[in-house]
Amino acid sequence: MNRVILAAVFAVAAGVASADPIEGIWRTVPDDNGNSGHVQIVPCGDKFCGTLIKSFDNAGKPMASENIGKLIVWDLAPNGTGNYRGMLWSPDRNKEYKSRLALSGNGLAVEGCVAFICRDGGTWARVQ
Repeated sequence: MNRVILAAVFAVAAGVASADPIEGIWRTVPDDNGNSGHVQIVPCGDKFCGTLIKSFDNAGKPMASENIGKLIVWDLAPNGTGNYRGMLWSPDRNKEYKSRLALSGNGLAVEGCVAFICRDGGTWARVQ
């Protein structure tokens, strides 16, 4: 019995230890309207995706939003140490961008491009 419990503990610990550093909850920078949000990034198959789980108004107060539950980033694939490429949706502009994300400590630098025009999405901060 003790071996079964010990094996289960090691299995859970191994899963936590092998989590990708991009996984977690990230606070976006304010958009064109001054609103920000929490995006939860999780594994999606062999890549990663992120869903908006909370929205905040320009004063930083929680607010209702029709975008909660929608994908903000998807098809994120690691592209070297701390770098990811995928797709990003900007709710304030209702546009999709090819994205580049660079992880550095508790910051996630975000950039989105359409054709050859790129937009700096700022640096998201790790919440959890």
